[in-house]
Amino acid sequence: MPLSLLKYGLRRTYPVTGDIAATPDLKPHYDVGIIGGGGHGLACAHYLSSRHGIGSVAVLEKGYLAGGNTARNTTTIRSNYITPQSIAFYKEGVELYGEMAQELDFNVMFSQRGQLTLAHNDSTMRSFHLRAETGKFAGIRAEVVDAGDVRRLCPGLNMDEGGSLEIVGGLWHADGGTARHDAVAWGYAAQAARRGVEIHQRTEVLAIETAGGKATAVVTNRGRIACGQVLIACGGMNYDMGLKAGIEIPIRCYPLQAMVTQPVKPWLHTLVSSVSLHTYLVQSSRGEVVIGGGSDPYQLYATRSTLDMKEQLAAGAVHLFPFIGNLKILRQWAGITDMTPDYSPIMGASPLSNLWLDCGWGTWGFKATPVAGKRLAECIATGRVPDIIKPFALDRFASFSLVNEMGATAASH
Repeated sequence: MPLSLLKYGLRRTYPVTGDIAATPDLKPHYDVGIIGGGGHGLACAHYLSSRHGIGSVAVLEKGYLAGGNTARNTTTIRSNYITPQSIAFYKEGVELYGEMAQELDFNVMFSQRGQLTLAHNDSTMRSFHLRAETGKFAGIRAEVVDAGDVRRLCPGLNMDEGGSLEIVGGLWHADGGTARHDAVAWGYAAQAARRGVEIHQRTEVLAIETAGGKATAVVTNRGRIACGQVLIACGGMNYDMGLKAGIEIPIRCYPLQAMVTQPVKPWLHTLVSSVSLHTYLVQSSRGEVVIGGGSDPYQLYATRSTLDMKEQLAAGAVHLFPFIGNLKILRQWAGITDMTPDYSPIMGASPLSNLWLDCGWGTWGFKATPVAGKRLAECIATGRVPDIIKPFALDRFASFSLVNEMGATAASH
């Protein structure tokens, strides 16, 4: 044991230094105002301050730090998408997660254990072959596996041989993994705060003032601030926030529910999802079995849980792993997902010259946290949209240059 650690343990008092300063008074002007104190907003603040030397940044959060969708997801990280544009983007995201603990000097508990997506029929297997070849061409690890490989990768899985949901193969994505969502947010927040970024919690944005094709100021419940640049990155509230600036963003919001069981000893060493059951499972570092599925089929701004979704998720999970049938549900939650018509995000420029968008993430926002923050910071700092996010521009809906990712997953994650 290091002597310094022993001395610290034997002290009568323990010096405590907060990573994030208490919410200060708002200044009259900031170079950048970031609306949304979740993972994306905090990541952008970090990269603005660390890579572009911009420290005059105010992160405005209506509630508490990372208390929205960042705290309400199932932490899945992957890059096995359908279109080359999305694969390239999320591939960079996975790579940044691999560097994140060193970047932030913070243990984000990144665990790259692979994702196994199950196929129950031949048509699904054919689509997996297409995805695997597209992924390999883009430089990610994705391959189609047969039923024998599925048994090897996940020994406890119910193969349902001869049944209507027999598992005939799958798509194995070795790059897939998980990370601790609150650690990611707090790591970015701590680094940004050390470089002078101000994080304003309990600060609700009431209006965005515009003039001459620019956003001139943000009005909050704690005062008005003028901003040289503004970023909208507030998850399920992105549509409403866009309206405050006179911009109607083509997104609709749906609840997305998930739940976890009581903790048990580790047994599930991969992420597993089923196309036909629309269910996915992963075991957390604490031993809880995290279970998720599709979004609710109705538009709603609510984070309430429902019994019918719990029953649906439980039925799918128990079919895949019958031996977990006696586990108790520990808790259930919901987030608000902002979905676009082509199931891809909206990033980059807006109709206002100094207002930037980080919206439309639907159910894929957490895995994009570092790459979205890095690339939006580049937009703000240079005034130019980098090539990697140009396909996700808002004006693609006007030109019909859609990036269709509707079939990119077996369930909403």
